Amino acid sequence: MSREPAAQFNIHDAKTNLSRIIERVERGEEVIISRAGTPVAKLVPLTRGVHRIGRGSLRDRLVLAEDWDSDSVNRAVADEFETSR
Repeated sequence: MSREPAAQFNIHDAKTNLSRIIERVERGEEVIISRAGTPVAKLVPLTRGVHRIGRGSLRDRLVLAEDWDSDSVNRAVADEFETSR
């Protein structure tokens, strides 16, 4: 199965046609942006996150400790953030 090579645009054309280029990427195409003929960036479609079908889709899959929202746990988390600065 062969894929077509990615479309390539120079920076000026990319700025001028950004909306159209984004539409192409949304449809699944990859696009290369070049400066003076040298590729410098590649636009690729983002993969969608998990599609949740409704409320409760994590029921029985997510387990929280009984003290998950206790003062001591909240203090410990706050202390971790404070020391990581």
